[in-house]
Amino acid sequence: MPYGFSFDLSRVSKSFFRELAKVAHDKDVHRRLGKKTRNLAEKFKVRELTGLEVSDALTLVEDLVDIYVRNISGKEKFLKTRKRALLLPHCSRKFMDNRCKASFDPKVPSYFCASCSLDCLINRATELGKKRGYDVYVLPGGSCVPEIMKNNFYEGIVGVACSQELTIGGNYLEALGRAGQAVPLVKNGCANTRFSIETLERIL
Repeated sequence: MPYGFSFDLSRVSKSFFRELAKVAHDKDVHRRLGKKTRNLAEKFKVRELTGLEVSDALTLVEDLVDIYVRNISGKEKFLKTRKRALLLPHCSRKFMDNRCKASFDPKVPSYFCASCSLDCLINRATELGKKRGYDVYVLPGGSCVPEIMKNNFYEGIVGVACSQELTIGGNYLEALGRAGQAVPLVKNGCANTRFSIETLERIL
């Protein structure tokens, strides 16, 4: 878990994320982000809803805006790609023990969803990805991405992870000259993490 704090934005108003997108769309605002970010955090009571200290809440909101900016600036290039992969975090599985029937292939390295729980977030995301022609990987960590990219020529990547992992991954894809889009977690941790399936569907 890259952050030194836990967060849960699942109770934050959906309009908060729409506001983030507006901020991200305005590159000038993005460059002078500090005051705008603080206003957003206060307006939507991010501190009260998440229990985070102000500095942690601001760090999280700033990172989310960075992700929105990168998504917007890279969208045109991404839409031109053909061969794509969807990278999902294994910590969003419904079960983290042997009740999860996903198989793990260390040569890839990735888990592969067995669709054992209809209400599992990873199962739902895997189905969405496959329907849209993506190769789907369920990763135990961001360090698996270079191995996957080394063995497959994916033009476009959609990654789901915490904000810091997405930033690292975005920089890696840029260095490779590949296009990417990102879906940040709304709840982090080592297990039972969450992301918006609606956001993922829209980006796919």
